[in-house]
Amino acid sequence: MTTAPKSPAADLAPTGVLRASINLGNPVLAQGTPEAPGGITVDLAREIGARLGLPVELLCFDAARKSFEAMADGRADLCFLAVDPARETEVAFTAPYVVIEGVYAVPRGSALTTVEEVDAPGVRIGVKKGSAYDLFLSRNLVHATVVRGEEGVDTFRAEGLEAGAGIRQPMTAYAAAHPDVRLIEGRFMEIRQAVGTTVGRRPETVAFLRDAVEELKANGFVAESLRRSGQEAGLLAPPA
Repeated sequence: MTTAPKSPAADLAPTGVLRASINLGNPVLAQGTPEAPGGITVDLAREIGARLGLPVELLCFDAARKSFEAMADGRADLCFLAVDPARETEVAFTAPYVVIEGVYAVPRGSALTTVEEVDAPGVRIGVKKGSAYDLFLSRNLVHATVVRGEEGVDTFRAEGLEAGAGIRQPMTAYAAAHPDVRLIEGRFMEIRQAVGTTVGRRPETVAFLRDAVEELKANGFVAESLRRSGQEAGLLAPPA
């Protein structure tokens, strides 16, 4: 007897509950507390759950690496992470729904003025361990050194490093609150935030997620969610 193929709901959430991994460490994507999270990733998780007819459980973490580990370990069914080759061994991604920028902070008196100048011998860059920009810089820097910590900008400050790396929005707020720090103009990377699930899911399940993300970008859902959570609607990713 031929077994009927699993529906996307059964394939994506074998426990009957859609377990979504939420990274509260990225304030563009999620805000609030583990008990009461909000933001674009929370809205997307709930909308995907509603489309599948599934209850949603939000698993909140304070760093992308922890969110990724929950996905890889089978504790989560859905994640919201930046697309990166190091993660694609475990995660099947949609196209991005949001694109943010990675930028550098330096001491106000620093001689460093361009992104290119940061990749130089003797330059140490503070990063959040396991973040998208940690993965990117670790692959792409030729001369500068990555120094990992719980928060890149805190590591930069605590250890007296030459630069700190992070996401533009919180880095801009940090520089505004610390007059002895400035941002270097321009970005060192685009961070493409996407929905993901484990690579072992059926192709039809991944296609469902990819189609849902494109529809939610096109119909204004993503832009409106960003606006409600105090983020710029201009972060919306272009169509795939």
